[in-house]
Amino acid sequence: MRTGSEPATARSALRARFWLSVWGVAWAIFGTAVFALVGRTGWAIACGLLWLVASIDLVMIVRHIRQGPHYQPGRDVPPYAPPTNPPFYRRPSQRRPWYRRPPQHRHP
Repeated sequence: MRTGSEPATARSALRARFWLSVWGVAWAIFGTAVFALVGRTGWAIACGLLWLVASIDLVMIVRHIRQGPHYQPGRDVPPYAPPTNPPFYRRPSQRRPWYRRPPQHRHP
């Protein structure tokens, strides 16, 4: 079902992100161990940092999954309804400039 408001009501594929993050953590652990055993400390540190980032991402993904249907609705939950009232926008003549305008010069 398409409503035309998909960018505003998009859902994150958290399960896919979870498994990709698990895959990244596994490879980062493997790379850290192999480069540490071979003696490439620079590459081992780089893989260790990648391991840290992937682990933090994995924790955040699990947190969002556990927060329930607001972040990961099931197949039985329909998409969010589009907003009925558009947001209030000022007309261009009512907007204030974010900078101070220079003085108007009058030439003879």
